[in-house]
Amino acid sequence: MRDVTYPPIILTAKAAFRALGQRFQMTGTEHVPREGGVLLAFNHVSYLDFIYGGLAANPSGRLVRFMAKREIFDHAVGGPVMRSMHHIEVDRGEGIASFHTAVERLRAGDAVGIFPEATISRSMELKELKTGAVRIAAAAGVPVLPVILWGTQRMMTKDHPRDFSRGKTIAIRVGKPLHPTGDDPVAETAVLRARMVELLAETVRAYPAAEQPPGAWWVPASMGGGAPTPEEAATMDLAEKRDRARRRSEKRMKR
Repeated sequence: MRDVTYPPIILTAKAAFRALGQRFQMTGTEHVPREGGVLLAFNHVSYLDFIYGGLAANPSGRLVRFMAKREIFDHAVGGPVMRSMHHIEVDRGEGIASFHTAVERLRAGDAVGIFPEATISRSMELKELKTGAVRIAAAAGVPVLPVILWGTQRMMTKDHPRDFSRGKTIAIRVGKPLHPTGDDPVAETAVLRARMVELLAETVRAYPAAEQPPGAWWVPASMGGGAPTPEEAATMDLAEKRDRARRRSEKRMKR
């Protein structure tokens, strides 16, 4: 595929990172192969994760094709940009099409990015994972790499105001490859999640203490932070889902 917009967008993003005085903790990026299909499975704590997630493959000279929800592709500006970068549209109602597209891209040698939690975690801990990541990797015959992003939630996430003040550290930690067979997607997803939980704990421990004070709203409650517990976050997610359904219903009634 021809990439006309992706490289200059990366350069622009890196310039923005420098302007914001951001520091990066990059660990395990050597696990990203320089060629051949590979699936990167990311945790999801921020609306900006797909922007920073691509940096995990940058040292290997790879461009990541992210699987992203259809609403982004429907946007008048975002849609054309996403398509020009060859990202993969995901229609949650018709997921089989995006599944096959991802498998085709991986078999063709692309690096594909996926967020197996599907939605942002309010608790900042790993939510339950969908089995799509291991099923896609198994069908394509490629490894899946667990990847943890940390610090992105400090800028833009659910329930908190945006904060693009200077000097934040962004941590990106890539784990060793897993090789799903597809024989038991549920069990293999549990293995992937367990590895991501370990990597998350390692990432939080290694994050600069001066930027991570006790009780910080963006640190998991189980690690001494002020984020909602997974149970509290699940209740908030359900309320959000119901509110979204109500607004859709009201919108249809007005037509």
